[in-house]
Amino acid sequence: MLRNLLNKRMIICNKKMVIFLCSLMILASVIFLIIDLTTMDDYHPGSLEELYRDLVFAEDGIISDAPPSTQDTSTSGTSIPVKKGWHLHISLDSCLMYVYKDGQLIKTYPVSGGSPKTPSPLGTWKIITKDTWGEGFGGAWLGFNVPWGKYGIHGTTEPWFVGKTNSSKGCIRMKNKDVRELYKMVPHGTTVTIVHHNRVFRTLKSGAIGSDVLEVQKALKKLNYYPGYPDGKFGNGLKNAVIKFQKAHKLRATGVIDKKLYDMIMQEYRKLEE
Repeated sequence: MLRNLLNKRMIICNKKMVIFLCSLMILASVIFLIIDLTTMDDYHPGSLEELYRDLVFAEDGIISDAPPSTQDTSTSGTSIPVKKGWHLHISLDSCLMYVYKDGQLIKTYPVSGGSPKTPSPLGTWKIITKDTWGEGFGGAWLGFNVPWGKYGIHGTTEPWFVGKTNSSKGCIRMKNKDVRELYKMVPHGTTVTIVHHNRVFRTLKSGAIGSDVLEVQKALKKLNYYPGYPDGKFGNGLKNAVIKFQKAHKLRATGVIDKKLYDMIMQEYRKLEE
């Protein structure tokens, strides 16, 4: 009888251990899946205007990321008209796309942009390619004229991120049904404005690409440190320009741009512009 009781207890213990191990394995799988999904993005197959900076006020007086129905303002103070034709204004702060036609807002979609390490191309671009790709693109691709890589709007196999967080490798993700609708709606040549006022700063060094690199190139060119063409690619030319700037300001010549150096460059640039 004692042996039977012990056997029953061992069976119960073994069942509890199996349940515990299974639960642990499921938890580990979920954690791995979340980490993996936050780093995944669909494959991105292989006239620069000023970057947008100014916050826009909505009609009710609340700060909004939506553009006004008549014009938007760039860093140079030049008005960029949106009165005629199609215009997509994408806010990566609110994860929303505003679709305008002839200055009138006709549609709003949730979107998701690039992660802090792989940011989306901020600024004003044009849709220069359209295609009906499947698989991870949700049946639609609308490509931009970005000089440092191939970026565009497409669908996703991870719709739970759309409208909530920026997690892609730079492209603008939409829900598949939305991107297919947008694909039919807007033509080649549509203006696309991407803004991200609260973007996370990333250290810039050789090999980096993006709007932040383009911004520094433009600033250092205006300050007569960078002789090349601003293309958003951190190459040897920009590295040498950064070193020259650092030496001129008696800083350690690393060729790397941290937040402090970035602020110093942009401060001098703004003073010159003023």
